[in-house]
Amino acid sequence: MAEQLIELNVTGMHCNNCAMSVHNLLEKRGLKNVRVDFASEEVKFSAADEAVLPEVVKAIENLGFKVVEDISTHQEPWYSKLENKFIFCAVLTLPLFLHMFLPWHLLHQPWFQLALCLPVYLVGCFHFGKSAFHSLKGGVPNMDVLIFAGSSAAFIYSLIGTMQGLGGDYQFYETCATIITLVLLGNVFEKRSVTQTTSAVKDLVKIQRVKANKLVGDKIEVIDSVDVKASDILLVNEGDRIPVDGDVLSGDGSVDESMLTGESLPVEKQKYDKLYGGTVLVKGNLKMMATKVGSNTVLSQIIDLMKKAQAAKPPVQKLGDKVAGVFVPVVMLISLLTFIVSWLAFGISLQASLMHAIAVLVISCPCAMGLATPTAVMVGLGRAAKKGILIKGGDTIEAVADTKYVIFDKTGTLTNGQFSIKDFDVAQGFDLEEARGIVSAIEERSNHPIAKSIVRELKALTKKKTILKSVTEQKGLGMVAEDVAGNVYELGSAALGSSTDTNDTHNVFLYRNKELIARISVEDSIKPEALALISKLKQIGIVPVLLSGDRKIKCEEVAAALGISEVHAQKLPAEKLDIVESYRLKGKTVMIGDGINDAPALTKADIGISMNEASQVAIQSAKVVLLNTDLSAIVDFLLISRKTLSTIKQNLFWAFAYNIVAIPVAAAGFLSPMVGALAMAFSDVIVIGNSLWLKTKNID
Repeated sequence: MAEQLIELNVTGMHCNNCAMSVHNLLEKRGLKNVRVDFASEEVKFSAADEAVLPEVVKAIENLGFKVVEDISTHQEPWYSKLENKFIFCAVLTLPLFLHMFLPWHLLHQPWFQLALCLPVYLVGCFHFGKSAFHSLKGGVPNMDVLIFAGSSAAFIYSLIGTMQGLGGDYQFYETCATIITLVLLGNVFEKRSVTQTTSAVKDLVKIQRVKANKLVGDKIEVIDSVDVKASDILLVNEGDRIPVDGDVLSGDGSVDESMLTGESLPVEKQKYDKLYGGTVLVKGNLKMMATKVGSNTVLSQIIDLMKKAQAAKPPVQKLGDKVAGVFVPVVMLISLLTFIVSWLAFGISLQASLMHAIAVLVISCPCAMGLATPTAVMVGLGRAAKKGILIKGGDTIEAVADTKYVIFDKTGTLTNGQFSIKDFDVAQGFDLEEARGIVSAIEERSNHPIAKSIVRELKALTKKKTILKSVTEQKGLGMVAEDVAGNVYELGSAALGSSTDTNDTHNVFLYRNKELIARISVEDSIKPEALALISKLKQIGIVPVLLSGDRKIKCEEVAAALGISEVHAQKLPAEKLDIVESYRLKGKTVMIGDGINDAPALTKADIGISMNEASQVAIQSAKVVLLNTDLSAIVDFLLISRKTLSTIKQNLFWAFAYNIVAIPVAAAGFLSPMVGALAMAFSDVIVIGNSLWLKTKNID
């Protein structure tokens, strides 16, 4: 049975720690493709049967979270909001904290301190204690276990001292309250910061939610874009955002498609041209027919791919996940040993030994390890998307960072794919007009750039087309057709027939019943930015390679013009696979192509990059899609990937180094629990801040 994707809206997740608890719970239940985003409050997973849903919902709610129908209409109670919890605790904690600096008698009274600390501790019990209990119950202890244990130890110790009147040495209420308040503050900053890392997706989601002018008879009905149905007729006025994908029925105008392609120049649209939801009509007025709505629009598919990409874990994250998985039990053990050794072995007072142990608990931070990779990946993917680069997985970023070879297809990749017929020769005794008719009839059935160009050029010259009974396409070779008289035609590369002249400048050949009857020479121009791209790749230590099914002489001309020294011409799809594999054995290899014949090679390479105007097969096979036709985006993609991986490594170094240094320092008694709580709260913010810096960091 095919697995289906299940999506849930879950409220109450305030930090990455919460998300990790839900993620671990679902994975322990054997669910696949688990994705948890606490900033957008989304939980997704794959299951073979929706019958598991009630049990999953119950398990999530047992962790202390709430599954709701619609997150946009859900109103969270004021007492459940993270910011309100922090403000409430901060107001009560401030007097407790000030008693260390002010001599006011009331501030030093144990019962007064208890009255101030108790509400804060209760908030901590509900916020951290509930999560800690359920995480232990589920066998996946989280950071809340450490926070709750530390604050509870300080509170209970102080309460016993107050009840028995043991004096000031037993008053650590300010420690309990400050730990809870500072960790809540860290949660507030964490959630707000992580929300910024997902801004690229959220911006796209906002773009989806627009109004549409639906034409009903002679009247215009204003509806939400989500209510538009396929085949609805819509009016788009100057300045409007186009609500869904569709075709222009009448009118003309200029459309800003930069949110999809990163291309700043508007695109001119007229009758029969395609429109994409989310783009803006900056000039003119259009009547359009909706063709793709809801999840079928290009924008919706991009959003879905972005979300999936953000959830894909790079291999570098596995180390952080493994450490975080055993972190809490290890820290609990270190804290216990700190208390025992300090009190019994070194003769340190009971109060000081307890403070050392609590400091170890509250300064430890597995959250920073969990946030190190996903925050950097989210920012990196968002920055790439704004440049018109759609990356289908966070793991792609690491895979491409050490690229050694970039293999290019020629036609439509390094060249414009806009061909012109330079020469059309027919065999002796064969009619030129009839040959044009055969070629036009066959090429109309193909989506290849050369075929489209030939059809366009022959349109005005062809008076009568051959009637064909069947047409099929052979990947990497060309087209095979049969007419009503039973003649078999083959149209495409020289490999279809017996021509072996590699110096022949013709690159399209027409055979009838295995007999050559026409040769066509088509020219293509090199993209103006291709030369700068190849030069830049060489500068950053990457070897460019040309791999094409075109004639050797044509490939060598393009390679010479661009400065590419490694050329593989006249290769069939199977041969391309072997060549890509040979380069992969020598180093990380990226393949860039746009045709159906490139699809296997795109899949075989470490990373496949497809142009937006490519065939759907090529786009589906690639891990990266360039939404614009500017080749400079390839360099941007490589540099963004390198900088993102560098940021991930910096984050992981900080997360590990912080804990490696902080825990021994706290165990040795050089940090108070309050300073430890402050350091722990802001360790997450430092990691997220470094990731956010990637938004504006120079990538060159």
